[in-house]
Amino acid sequence: MSGERKPLSIRELLLPALGAVLLLLGAGVGAVVERGQLDYSAQMKRHGGDVLDLGSRGLPDAGMQGFMVRVVGPLQVVEAPLDQQFNQQTDQPVLIRHVQMFQWRELRYGGDPTYEQDWQDHPIDSSHFVHPEGHTNPGKFPLDGAQFDAGLVRVNNFVLAPALVHALTGSESVAPDLRRLPSNLAASFSLYNGGLVTSPEPSRPQVGDLRVTWEAVPVQTVTIVAKVEGNKLVPADDATDGAGYAVQSGDVPLSDIFSDTPLPPEHPWLRRVLAVLLAGLGASLLLRWYYRRVDPILAPAIAVLVVGAVDTVLWLGNDNSTAAAWFGLAVVGAALAFWRARALKAAT
Repeated sequence: MSGERKPLSIRELLLPALGAVLLLLGAGVGAVVERGQLDYSAQMKRHGGDVLDLGSRGLPDAGMQGFMVRVVGPLQVVEAPLDQQFNQQTDQPVLIRHVQMFQWRELRYGGDPTYEQDWQDHPIDSSHFVHPEGHTNPGKFPLDGAQFDAGLVRVNNFVLAPALVHALTGSESVAPDLRRLPSNLAASFSLYNGGLVTSPEPSRPQVGDLRVTWEAVPVQTVTIVAKVEGNKLVPADDATDGAGYAVQSGDVPLSDIFSDTPLPPEHPWLRRVLAVLLAGLGASLLLRWYYRRVDPILAPAIAVLVVGAVDTVLWLGNDNSTAAAWFGLAVVGAALAFWRARALKAAT
């Protein structure tokens, strides 16, 4: 056939234009999904990495090793905490001892200071009072407050690392058991208002008297985000947030635990398939315009090539393993497209 080709009309240009738009739209949808995944992964690395959400049914599994997981379940105390000094124990995961001393404290509201006596959980240095005479405090406490964590706590058969047990929250009072007190302490302390006091007359304490009380973190349903190590949940040592774990009371979603982290795209694989379908439709329109036919192999090959190439560039330098996966798909698409284009050329 000879002669110059007639210029294309606007109507004839609509097909390739629409094809190009759909091809770019498919690549754009894919890029948006990967950008969302990339931003989410980058932020989650601060907390130890992407989290497998096991919920309340997750159990230790060899395939989880080294991964961050979210686990929800009731605390199971296997080895109860013990305050050895007072021989007090509870079946809760954490036992906390509070020590207070009855002391003078100075109050200033303008003008001359006033003085009153009250229970305080730290030593008050009376030497710095404006009028220390007659308001002398003993000084250092003979006993210290302390926290005693259970030796072994589980959630859904996962053993919690000591740092996770120590981070458990919640509070309920624990009444001391006088029968368990060592003899030397039983001679000094008496039971009063749910605690132990050294006052000869508990209702009328004197400066220097001690009051010891206990509270416990109750057995409860908790949400744990941590790294799997064998059958244990441990802090992620490569986290840059300074913790590498999260402990929350109740069933708390990841979006509430890490509120600073953007949500990952919903249904990412469905959106990836949509991206390839859009790009494939665009490629089909371009092929229909150029070859006057739609090839069932060349169109999807071009779509995979374009979407894969764009996504490779996005992941490159951020997660090279993911970038390599997308690059592999792009190479497959390029090889198929090259082979099929040559076959179509030979057939015309």
